[in-house]
Amino acid sequence: MRHLSKLALLFGLATLTLPALADQQHYNQVSLRAEVQQSVSHDTLRVTFYAEDQDAEPAKLAERITRRLNQGLETARGTNGVKVSSGNRSSHPVYDDKHQTIVAWRERGEIILESTDFPRLTSLTAQLLNDLSLGDMQFSLSPTTRRTTEDELIKRAIEAFRARSDIATRSLGGSGYKIVSLNLNTQFMQPPVMFRGASKMSMAADREMSVPSVEGGQADVTVSADGVIEVSIP
Repeated sequence: MRHLSKLALLFGLATLTLPALADQQHYNQVSLRAEVQQSVSHDTLRVTFYAEDQDAEPAKLAERITRRLNQGLETARGTNGVKVSSGNRSSHPVYDDKHQTIVAWRERGEIILESTDFPRLTSLTAQLLNDLSLGDMQFSLSPTTRRTTEDELIKRAIEAFRARSDIATRSLGGSGYKIVSLNLNTQFMQPPVMFRGASKMSMAADREMSVPSVEGGQADVTVSADGVIEVSIP
């Protein structure tokens, strides 16, 4: 009798779970995608300078590189509205032709400048090029600008997703729909850096060309809405 009771209880539980399994089956589901994009002008410029040299005596080499970097940092810190920081620094041996004996050491150090004031930073760049070399220039969006743009695009992406959901529902002859899932993704496309300026040597020779011309360009910010809707069809 005890075994029969257990079997009856198990059968009852199995019967109760059948409607629940049936409820999990979904019909009239449609996968949709909506995408919106906006071009935004870069508002931040990041410039990397470096000092690089070679010497048979590593201590003298390190001292010379440090002096050049410190001089550049001191000049940069005197300019308002420019964020200044030290970058990477590395040193490695230079071998003879047979790659057996160290004949010298080569060292490189960087400083990094960042600002939203392009004219001020490019003017400072011309000054620093008298003693340092230009590594690269990178344009970007400030965190505030990027966040504001993404927030606005998220609203537009959801509106576009709902519009497509309405189209799909009407096309299927449905009376309405519910959103089963919705994923929002953000993409940021960085265009190539545009830099026009004289070299270090020509800048030193011709002061009229001492301020490089830069074009920040624009970044494409994209937000996509991927989701699934379930259409109610009478």
